Amino acid sequence: MNRFNWKRIVIKVGSALIAPHGKGCSSQYLKSIAQFIMSCRTQGIEVVLVSSGSVAAGSHLFPDELQQTIPIKKAMAAAGQAEMMGTWEKLFNFPTAQMLLTRCDLRDRERYVSVRETIFTLLEHGVLPIINENDTIVTDKLKVGDNDNLSAIVAAAADADALIICSDINGLYNKNPHKHDDAVLIPNIPEINADIFAMADGATSAVGTGGMITKVEAAQKATLHGIDTYIVNGFTEQTFEMLLNGENPGTHFSSDPSPMKEHLHWMTHTSTAQGEVIVEDNFTVKLDAHSEELTSDDLIEIKGEFAVGDTILVRKHDGTKLAKAKSNYSSCLLSFITNQEDKNFASDFQEQTGPIISDKNVALLESDTL
Repeated sequence: MNRFNWKRIVIKVGSALIAPHGKGCSSQYLKSIAQFIMSCRTQGIEVVLVSSGSVAAGSHLFPDELQQTIPIKKAMAAAGQAEMMGTWEKLFNFPTAQMLLTRCDLRDRERYVSVRETIFTLLEHGVLPIINENDTIVTDKLKVGDNDNLSAIVAAAADADALIICSDINGLYNKNPHKHDDAVLIPNIPEINADIFAMADGATSAVGTGGMITKVEAAQKATLHGIDTYIVNGFTEQTFEMLLNGENPGTHFSSDPSPMKEHLHWMTHTSTAQGEVIVEDNFTVKLDAHSEELTSDDLIEIKGEFAVGDTILVRKHDGTKLAKAKSNYSSCLLSFITNQEDKNFASDFQEQTGPIISDKNVALLESDTL
């Protein structure tokens, strides 16, 4: 019985669960996770698996003294990815599919939509998508950075009902339980704010790249898309027994009751701004409703290089971030218009060619949103 009424979930499994002993993949902790996934599918719940661990899985194949170099890490990821996929496939009695992503695949709208379509098609045909960052080819510029945030992006792309992030502790505590014996688990968090982030102080695993901070960041991304998020202990079977019984075994972050629309969520939390348009500090136009009122007269500087259709950041000269938006102009053309001394020329040109941004492609930002 599906007590949570989930139709589709994303579960994220980290390196410490995949390769806990640093000697390649181990099914020690994965069996209970695999059983949970199979039970969900039996109940009619579609599952997407985001699995870290390629670097950790391949580390035993290379000398310890060389493992900090970038080429060796990429080689470890290439070898470990195959081993990791083989380990998962042995645990399931149904087909699986590998999807390796980079930030480029997610920040470009056309490629992001393609990722969505692939996930939906795999699920429609009963195939389990297993997703990881493509560590073999990724560079710092192209990195998502950690699979916690990747899992939130995937959950949004998959239109999931829930995101389950497996950790090595039971959930979010009011203080770091590894440092404080009196730390108390917080079972339910209705809203993520600065106080919640302050509690997530430090990494919880020596094997993975993320920590509790990245898990809370992921929870924030997911809940804003209307996705209930759980941080749970992936090392105990009881965790998955409780989830199947409709119980919360860790920390539950409640989904936003007024979630962002899919394309605005993508623009805010997934798309990367290719450049910036800077406006005066006294700019007061509410861009989501009156974006056409942003004119070249308001612009004081264009930063970066971007093309028509790229995502840009609109911010004030004092650094206040106002919005991310799809640009209807290239940076070259905007710079040309902005630098015209004849303001009539600029206004006439814009009147003929259309607005700089349009209200259908604008996502308002809090000042601390990237």
